[in-house]
Amino acid sequence: MKLVLFDCDGTLVDSGGLIHEVMARTFVHFGYERPAYASTKSIIGLTLDTAIARMLCRETISDEINAMVLHYKEIYGPVRAEPGFQEPLFAGIGEMMATLSSREDLLIGAVTGKSRKGLKLISETHGFEKTFFVSRTADDCPSKPHPAMVLECCADAGIDPADTLVIGDAIYDMMMAKSAGARSLGVSWGYGAPQDLLAAGAFAVVDRAEEILAHID
Repeated sequence: MKLVLFDCDGTLVDSGGLIHEVMARTFVHFGYERPAYASTKSIIGLTLDTAIARMLCRETISDEINAMVLHYKEIYGPVRAEPGFQEPLFAGIGEMMATLSSREDLLIGAVTGKSRKGLKLISETHGFEKTFFVSRTADDCPSKPHPAMVLECCADAGIDPADTLVIGDAIYDMMMAKSAGARSLGVSWGYGAPQDLLAAGAFAVVDRAEEILAHID
């Protein structure tokens, strides 16, 4: 039995536009300039407090950053409901996930910087309610690249990290997997550069969702 853990944003769903718009409105609300998309893209995958602190070049989490996190969460749903800010699956992801879910030799999980509510929304939107046997979110664990998300999922599933594959689009996913003793596979369609994913520990980077199946086998 193997455990396959998927990152969400940039790996399963194309949420960059939504995340950036919510982040930009949050910054403006607190009197900061609207950040560039490249700045937002660089922190996708981190928990919100860590992400905002990094975008502000802060080393510690302040009361202001906590307030920005709360504001981000408050406006996320309304912004998501606006036209053009949905989170579609990347090409081939739906079919690939259906194939994996049908296999008896695999357990599927999610390890995401999203909140538990955010993961629930994605699961309900795309029919993944019964797909994830285990999951960890920003509400449950320290921010990536801390290994807790992977280690806790492994413990819940009864699977050794050595028999676990983490799939993601960010260097934080690769670093998290390495710290936990798991293998990592990068995807090129997200928000991280393939060469950076390889440097961070990915054993390979795939360009199409169906290629994931071959690497799992």
